Amino acid sequence: MSGDRLQKIANGLTVRLNRDVLIEKSLSEIRGVLQSDRAVLYNFYRKWQGQVTCETLSAIELSILGSTGADECFNDEYAALYEGGRVRAIADIEVEPLHQCHREFLRSMKVRANLVVPILTAKGLWGLLIAHQCSGPRTWLRSDIEFMQQQAQNMAMSPTIQDS
Repeated sequence: MSGDRLQKIANGLTVRLNRDVLIEKSLSEIRGVLQSDRAVLYNFYRKWQGQVTCETLSAIELSILGSTGADECFNDEYAALYEGGRVRAIADIEVEPLHQCHREFLRSMKVRANLVVPILTAKGLWGLLIAHQCSGPRTWLRSDIEFMQQQAQNMAMSPTIQDS
């Protein structure tokens, strides 16, 4: 293997490591500030297909790492809303008007309330930053939403995310 090729591989690994450290730090900060049960990054690897690539948890049994989501629920209509900057704060999935497949998907992940903020780069919708409350309903405060939006914006501005 040539030195140039090894250097290219090493550079790629460094960029991914820096990106992962940024994401983990952001998720830990989100969970700490919001005191939520779970904070996750849902990253799109293909158009409207993605998975949870990083998470922080209040309890290990809440792990959804690797979850690919309910792709049949996340269609072009939802994607367009998030591409437009949509923020979704659901205080209680049991009373919020949701499509049944979405409600069932959230139940399967033990979610009772969630807050979803898009991570938008120059290339479009890169991922979703999500806080979950599993222990019960929760009214998300304007300060919670603004904090999540700031975290998403910080991530979107990072060269390690813009280039990925």
